[in-house]
Amino acid sequence: MTASQGRTTVKSRSRRLVLAVSALAAGVLLGACSSSPSSNSASTGSGGSGSKTQLTFVGYGGSGQQGQIEAWEKPYTAQDPSVTFNNTSPATVAEVKAQVLAGNIQWDVVNVAPYAAEQDCGTLFDKLSVPTLNPKDFPAGTIGPCYVGNFTNSPVLSYNVKDFPNPATAPKTIADFFNTKKFPGKRGVVADLQDGMMEYPLLADGVKPADLYPLNVNEALQTWDTIKSDTIFAPNVGALQQDVASNQVSMFILVSSRQLTLLDSGVDIQPIWQTTVAALNAFAVPKGDPNLAAAEKFIEFADQPGPSAKIAELDGVAPINLDSKPSLSKNAQLVNPFGPDNTGAVVTQNVQWYAQNNNADTTILDNWLDG
Repeated sequence: MTASQGRTTVKSRSRRLVLAVSALAAGVLLGACSSSPSSNSASTGSGGSGSKTQLTFVGYGGSGQQGQIEAWEKPYTAQDPSVTFNNTSPATVAEVKAQVLAGNIQWDVVNVAPYAAEQDCGTLFDKLSVPTLNPKDFPAGTIGPCYVGNFTNSPVLSYNVKDFPNPATAPKTIADFFNTKKFPGKRGVVADLQDGMMEYPLLADGVKPADLYPLNVNEALQTWDTIKSDTIFAPNVGALQQDVASNQVSMFILVSSRQLTLLDSGVDIQPIWQTTVAALNAFAVPKGDPNLAAAEKFIEFADQPGPSAKIAELDGVAPINLDSKPSLSKNAQLVNPFGPDNTGAVVTQNVQWYAQNNNADTTILDNWLDG
């Protein structure tokens, strides 16, 4: 399969994105990007009348957060020099909780999995008012009471072409990922409930996308049991990205943004387009933030068509605004679940299920990993 050239048509992308994220009316989840701590500042702008505001933006670090600085923060400061940004990472709910309980809010705009903002709405995260965002411009369910979606970063199932160079005999289905006899080699996945760990084994077992939720975690882990000894359970996406780059794994489940980075660095990988899991990422604001109004205005700006398209181009994610018109590179097209290269289906993670079950089922997963 070769990647499509040039611009993805709005009609094609919007149709796929609406189909995939319509499940968000019932829910959706997280898309993890990185976990490497970092601190950097966006362009600081000067001049302008009135008081100045510095917003602390919290991402996942790495190249993904740098893309967010370029796509969202610098253009915003250029538009309004009275607002500047401080950047830090990683974004963790534990730190939000610590700040809220201490009554000392230091973070203003936080990248979160929507389920986290949903389950702690009104306690750890503030309710948001974003009146300039027209719900018709966004897939259903991507704007919740305490979160506003900013992009979709999908954990895509792919293989290393070096290990399977012949397209005729290379893996073609999700079930092939769990068949180490027919397709030998190490597997790689991020050891996190939300990085496709539960959906993909169930899909491999024949569960239909429409019937995935509620997720049967025990059944999913039973399928993982069949290849547990052949699998590297990475602590974060950065570690798994390195495992892929160093040929430690033959097949892997890794978010599209990190796969784009691998392709751009010359690593030859190929997605398996059968059914792909999509994960929504979102903005949220810690409860009691004195800069709430300024944070809301920034969020409204970042989700306009232009900035939404720019983050897709820079980070290899899918834009959240349906009017966005990103001009994607050949490599970005190759790992874009919402583009023409994907001849399969897309299923979106369910926010409400994760909000209700993430904590308990993460404990089950952790005990299984330690067993």
